[in-house]
Amino acid sequence: MSNYRFMLKEQYGIEATEITTQQGGWSALAYKVHSNQNYYFLKVYEKSRASTPKWTALIDQYVPIIQWLAHHTDLQRKIPIPILTKNSTYKYEDDSGVYQLFAYIEGTTIGQSPLSHVQIRQLAEMVSELHRHGEEIPMDTDAIKEDFKIPYLPALKEALAQDANRTLSDVKELVAPYLETMQHQIAALEGLSYTLQSSNMKMRLCHTDIHNWNLMQSNDELILIDWEGLKLAPVEADLMFLVDEPYFDEFMAGYVKIHSHFTINHDALMFYQLRRKLEDIWEFIEQILYDDLPEQDRVEVLSSIKKELEGIF
Repeated sequence: MSNYRFMLKEQYGIEATEITTQQGGWSALAYKVHSNQNYYFLKVYEKSRASTPKWTALIDQYVPIIQWLAHHTDLQRKIPIPILTKNSTYKYEDDSGVYQLFAYIEGTTIGQSPLSHVQIRQLAEMVSELHRHGEEIPMDTDAIKEDFKIPYLPALKEALAQDANRTLSDVKELVAPYLETMQHQIAALEGLSYTLQSSNMKMRLCHTDIHNWNLMQSNDELILIDWEGLKLAPVEADLMFLVDEPYFDEFMAGYVKIHSHFTINHDALMFYQLRRKLEDIWEFIEQILYDDLPEQDRVEVLSSIKKELEGIF
């Protein structure tokens, strides 16, 4: 942890007295930092991971929008904002990683717990408020605007090709029973991509990764964390995470109080569901192909690939 202590002192002016590992998310390692009477949350995106560029490339573009949301909308105190470095940047980067620092949120991750009626209402209020804002905000949103493209698809197709030399035998064996179904889904996704690119859908700010592991309860407030995927997109980019939840009708009852004439665009919903499903499979395959994984981690990633493949039917 000494390298983190040095980085925190040099870049943030923080003397860390204790750094403890926290449960990280898909994209980054996580640490709790104790400094005098203050606590901070440190996210570390390791450059050794193939997925890191995806999560960090747009930090300088999306953080100003999060700042605007936190200061000019009803989302204040409900979303975390990165602390600036001494050089007033949104992140620090060195040869090993990309780092973001936040005030520590005292609370608990919802995780596997079901949402209460109060939490469902608060989630509906947060998502409704987020979806009130689009291109009209006084911030540059061009970099995060949805283009309905599928950047990972060429690499996934190459990995699935029968003559792909790089794809490892254990991955090929896992994928083989599902290959035909995946090819049909890829074709459907490409068709939806083409259709939506030529459409003129209304776009709003979307979190694009709403699930219980990105929700925290802090005192009486529900907090939505991990905003790396912030996009200007059709609202189905968020609703696709909720449509299969048992509380969806209750959520929508709150949502339509703000968006009274809303109806789901089923092409957009299917596009986001398929794109995310195949992307999750690809990112696990990508770890196997390109990340230097310890054997136990490799076994767990292969298990995750199998679980995702079983979910495509």
